[in-house]
Amino acid sequence: MTKEYTLKTIEQSDNVGLYSICINGNESEFEKFMTAFKQNATVSRDYQKIIFAIMKIVSDGALERFFRIEGKYSDNTAALAIDSKRLRLYCLRISNEILILGNGGIKTTATYEEDPILNGYVCDLQAFDSLLKKMQRNGKITIQKNIITNIDNIKMTL
Repeated sequence: MTKEYTLKTIEQSDNVGLYSICINGNESEFEKFMTAFKQNATVSRDYQKIIFAIMKIVSDGALERFFRIEGKYSDNTAALAIDSKRLRLYCLRISNEILILGNGGIKTTATYEEDPILNGYVCDLQAFDSLLKKMQRNGKITIQKNIITNIDNIKMTL
């Protein structure tokens, strides 16, 4: 199945550019995450910790200490490192200044690979990370501090 990826700006501060991927013209993956868990009483504390962590990232930058490495060593996939065993938000930590927020969910298995939904979110981020790197190498986009340039109208297909 072919997927079309676009990138949406979520927040720009002096320290970080927050983005989220949109797949096949739908709302961003981060917006889907917020919609799914904002009113979920079983994980409300974890949700609030994630929102607080994002606010901290906006003010301080996407510093390595805020994340737990997920995925492969060859990609930028990470999860927000909150004191939670349940709710995960997956993202691409490109640098201290660029963070691409993905989707996530309630972790009920030992690893995300064992959960088809969470694994799908991570695979989408990994695919987008690969496309982003390719576009950087080809000069179609550039990353300058906290901004990904020329990304607004680009659609990437995989």
